[in-house]
Amino acid sequence: MPGRAQAVANGQELQKAVVELATSLGLECRTEVKVGRRIWGPQRRIDVVLTELKSKLKLGLECKFQGTTGTAEEKIPATIEDIKAWPIRGLVVIDGPGFSENMRGYLIATGIVVELEDLVDWLKLYFVL
Repeated sequence: MPGRAQAVANGQELQKAVVELATSLGLECRTEVKVGRRIWGPQRRIDVVLTELKSKLKLGLECKFQGTTGTAEEKIPATIEDIKAWPIRGLVVIDGPGFSENMRGYLIATGIVVELEDLVDWLKLYFVL
């Protein structure tokens, strides 16, 4: 199955893997889509915007990779809040061995975060593929 257990080593590779996976499902993909400004002024961008062409249903994806323990996992709750300002529904895709089990569990429990290995199933349900 495309997208399952793809080895990625950084955020750019994760974004590329997400685009390849979504394209294999027949979804249109756009990257680094501008969508207004953040509260402190810089341009807000969505890593990947997916569109199902028949229904025109859209979904924004933020891609977060963490290779070692560190602060990336601490920034994801702020990303979840940022998604609330988007004009479309959003999801955070995570991958990498650096997420602590407690943070991984918390993030997935929000319903707005999915691991890369589960993304195919999530997208099939969301877009009714």
